[in-house]
Amino acid sequence: MKLKLHPPCSGTQVKILILHNSASHTTSRPLHLHTTSRKTHKSIFRKNKEQKGEQMNQPIVFMFSGQGSQYYQMGKELFAHNAAFRQKMLDLDDFAVSRFGYSVLKEMYHTGNRLSDPFDRLLFSHPAIFMAEYALAYALEQRGIRPDYVIGASLGEYAAAAVSGVLSAEDALDCVLEQARIVTETCRNGSMLAILGDPALYQDDPLLGEHSELASVNYHSHFVISGEREHIKKIMDDLREKQIPHQLLPVSYGFHSALVDQAEQPYKRFLAQKSIRTPFIPYISSATGEAETDIQADFFWDIVRKPIRFREALQFADSRQKGLYIDAGPSGTLAAFAKQILPAGSAERIRAIMTPFHKEQTHLQQIEDSILSPPGRRL
Repeated sequence: MKLKLHPPCSGTQVKILILHNSASHTTSRPLHLHTTSRKTHKSIFRKNKEQKGEQMNQPIVFMFSGQGSQYYQMGKELFAHNAAFRQKMLDLDDFAVSRFGYSVLKEMYHTGNRLSDPFDRLLFSHPAIFMAEYALAYALEQRGIRPDYVIGASLGEYAAAAVSGVLSAEDALDCVLEQARIVTETCRNGSMLAILGDPALYQDDPLLGEHSELASVNYHSHFVISGEREHIKKIMDDLREKQIPHQLLPVSYGFHSALVDQAEQPYKRFLAQKSIRTPFIPYISSATGEAETDIQADFFWDIVRKPIRFREALQFADSRQKGLYIDAGPSGTLAAFAKQILPAGSAERIRAIMTPFHKEQTHLQQIEDSILSPPGRRL
């Protein structure tokens, strides 16, 4: 069922990645996620408007990106200096260790893994994206910055689902971990390629149309395809000859294509065991481009298989009421997209916190100052 929204009371490669999507931990500790009751958690989020600066009447929208936006050392500055972010990352990592026996943080923050190295081992990159996004949302919440809406894109749908109350944080991370396991065990490798060009190229170029699937159209001059590795390599050679900018994403599987179909049935069986609830924060999905309220288990397969419709999801949200968009993903990916999608003059209401160039603490403080500032100050 759809929900009708009402306004709520280093170098070049890294740069292209941003355009596209644009410390060791060994001790064990008990898991402390959102252990408050659903009623309490709901009331905490609803306090948001009371805590905003009086001039800040825009709804706050958290956006969560997916595979392709990750890199080693993401969120490292927050992990070092933000207690709320660090604690939530440690709690989530404990859950990953208890579930599968390995630490995501050890891989993510290992000193031997450079930012420029591809972070494409799915068993680590999948949970790392969720963990960083959920921990950042938690850190924002601890500063009194809480969303009126959430938008998820691809794997980012799990963080959106956890923040909106559709899944518990534990269940969301469990879904991400299990998806990574099933995909690696049942699906052959593939590739995903971001192309900085007119999406019409996909229909006009037989090489693309015959040897790849359209994973997403992100804005007027940016789209992503999925396909078998050898086919994507041929497409890259063709694009290079035509001088069309492109970037191979750090993803080892062809999500949003037939290449992941072998994972469908085992993953749906797993999803059927999960408790899925009605969101208490409006949840706008990039699987449908609309808000969702009656979410079924199969929805979490659709976000893996169906094309990503972030552009439609963002336009849906902005057509209801112009909001302040906070990219809670690792790369500022969705913020970069949003600046291309929304009307001219919208850039001042689009913010990113984590980027490969860090300065996360500065970005976080700037957002806090804007939202929680005294009356009379403008965004």
